[in-house]
Amino acid sequence: MWTVPPSGKQMRFLLLFSRQGKLRLQKWFTVLSDRDKRKIIRDLTQMVLSRPPKACNFLPWRDLKIVYRRYASLYFCCGLEQDDNELLTLDILHRYVELLDQYFGNVCELDIIFNFEKAYFILDEFVIGGEVQETSKASVAKSIEEAESLQETMEEYLSKPTY
Repeated sequence: MWTVPPSGKQMRFLLLFSRQGKLRLQKWFTVLSDRDKRKIIRDLTQMVLSRPPKACNFLPWRDLKIVYRRYASLYFCCGLEQDDNELLTLDILHRYVELLDQYFGNVCELDIIFNFEKAYFILDEFVIGGEVQETSKASVAKSIEEAESLQETMEEYLSKPTY
């Protein structure tokens, strides 16, 4: 198990988009207008997709550092403060993919498309406010399992007729 050093630093956003430039998931950890979000998404998608496959996964952009990684047909892209650790961010992205793989069993783009609420839930169990809160895959998996169990119990309760 690895640990994250405490800091006042945080991710500004996390974006998942396809090789075709379709946005699949977005999580913003700072307040921005919808117009600014659309511009960031458009700019970063074009910039990352136009890079050669062997290029470095770190980019300077405005006042941020962009860290991205491609897994199968999806790009996972983070915006960071200038003094944040890029390698740690790559580890965070990889851990998120591992958690998605653990839940979905070899996650693919369709899993994100059709179960986006689960992808957001897994991210929220792992990262809060742009900072990693739980590094243990077992702890996150246990939280997800408990939430699923509670949801099933509620669905059973609500489906019973009341007399």
